Amino acid sequence: MKYRLSMLVALIVSPALVLAQSSQKPSSFTLDDCIKYALENSVDIKNATIDEEIADARVKETRGIGLPQVDATVGLLHNQKLPRFFLQKSPSNPFAADLPGNEGDVYAMENFFQLKSSGNAQVSVSQILFDGSYLVGLRAANAYRELSVRSTKRTKEETVQNVTKAFYAVLINKDRMELFDNNIARVDSLLKTTEALQRNGFAESIEVDRIRVTLNNLVAERDKFYNLQELGLEVLKFQMNYPMNQSLDVEGDIASLQVDEAVLQNYELNWDYTQRSDYQLLEANRNLQELDVKNKFSTALPSLSAFANFGYTTQSPDLGGVFKTNSPTPATDLIGPDKWYSFSSFGVNLNIPIFSGLQRSYRLQQAKLNLMKVENSFTSLKSAIDLEVRQAAINYLNAIKSLESQRENSTLAANIARVTKIKYEQGVGSNLEVIDAEAALKEAQTNYYNALYDALIAKVDLDKAYGKLLPQGETETK
Repeated sequence: MKYRLSMLVALIVSPALVLAQSSQKPSSFTLDDCIKYALENSVDIKNATIDEEIADARVKETRGIGLPQVDATVGLLHNQKLPRFFLQKSPSNPFAADLPGNEGDVYAMENFFQLKSSGNAQVSVSQILFDGSYLVGLRAANAYRELSVRSTKRTKEETVQNVTKAFYAVLINKDRMELFDNNIARVDSLLKTTEALQRNGFAESIEVDRIRVTLNNLVAERDKFYNLQELGLEVLKFQMNYPMNQSLDVEGDIASLQVDEAVLQNYELNWDYTQRSDYQLLEANRNLQELDVKNKFSTALPSLSAFANFGYTTQSPDLGGVFKTNSPTPATDLIGPDKWYSFSSFGVNLNIPIFSGLQRSYRLQQAKLNLMKVENSFTSLKSAIDLEVRQAAINYLNAIKSLESQRENSTLAANIARVTKIKYEQGVGSNLEVIDAEAALKEAQTNYYNALYDALIAKVDLDKAYGKLLPQGETETK
C-alpha cells in the first residue's frame, strides 16, 4: 500500500517539477554581471591562469636546484665470467717473479682480486655553493611568472572587450524591438482609423493599402530583428562561455550609459604607456631578455659545489652470498668476514671554464642582439599606441557628435509624425504625408540607434586604447 502511494505521489509531483523548470525565466545579466561571469568562466582566461600556475611551479623548480640534492642507489651485480688482468714478468713484481718464462713476458692472469657477485647501497649528497647561472635563473624564473601575469591581463582585456561589444549590441537591439512594437501599434491604429474613414467615404482604398504596406514592412522587419536578437544573444553567450543551451537575457538602461567628452578628458590626465597591457608585456619580455644576457655571461664564471657519499658494499662468490655472511673470520682492522662494510667520502668541485671554442662569446652576442630587437620593438609599439589612442579619440568625438545629431533628428521626426497623423485624422492632411512621416521617423530611429551603437563601440575602443577596460580589482598585478 505504501509503495503504491509513493508511486502516485511521484507521478503527480514529477510533471509539476518539469513544468516549474520549463517555466523558469531566463537569467538576466547586466553588463557587470556578464563581465564578471566571463572573467570567471572564459576558457582563454582559465588557460592563462593555468599558465600562471605553471610559472609558479617553474619558480619553485628553479629554487630547488639550489637546495641539497640527495640520491640513494642500491645495486646488485653478478659477473658470469670475470675479466682477466694482465701483468708483465719483472723481478720487481712479486706476483710475476715465480712465473715461467723470460723477463718482460706478459701474462693474462685469472682475476683473483674480485669475486663474481657484489652489492652496493649508497647515499649521495651534493650542494651548489656558487653558480652564477643559478643566481640569474632565480631572477629569470620570477620574471617568467611576471610575464605570465601580464599575459593573463591582456587575455582578460580582450575578453572584456568582446563581451562588452556583444552586450551593447543585444541591449540596443532589445530597445529597438520595443520601439518596433510601438511603431507597429501606432501604424496599426492609423490603419484602423483610415479603414473607418474609408467605410464612411472619407478615404480611398489606396490610402488603406499604403498604410497596410507600411504595417506589413514593419512587422516583417520586426520579425527579422527578433531573429537577429537571438543570434546576438548566442554571440554574447559564446563570448562569456555561457551554456549555449540555457536562456539568457540582458538588462540595462541605455540612458545611463556615459558617452560624452568628459570621459576622454579624464583619460588624458596622467596618461602613460605603462597603463597598456601590451606595453607591460613587452617590458616583461625585455626583463627576461636582459636576464638572458646576464645568464650567457655568467656561464664564463667559475662554479663551486660540495658533495658527500656514504654507503655499504660487499662481495661474494655467488649472488646468494651477498645477503649472508659465509666466513666465520673475526673482524679486525685489516681483515674481516664477508659482510657489508661501510665507506664514505666528501669533497668539493671547482669548475673553471677556460676555452669553449668561442661558443660562449657567440651565445652572448646572440642574446645582446635579441635584446636590441626588443628595444626596437618599444619604439614601434609606442608609435602604434599613439596612433591607436589618437584614432580612438577622434572616432569617439565624431561618434558623440553624430549621436547628438541623430538624437535630435529622431525627436524631430517623432514630433513630425505625431502632428502629421493628427492633421490627417482631422482631415487637413494627406495620406502620403503620413506615410512619408512614418518612413522618415523609422529612418531617423534607425540612424539614432546605429549612432548610439557606434558611440558605445567607440567608447569600448577608447577604453582599450587608454588601458581602462578591466574593472579596478582586475588591474592589480598579483
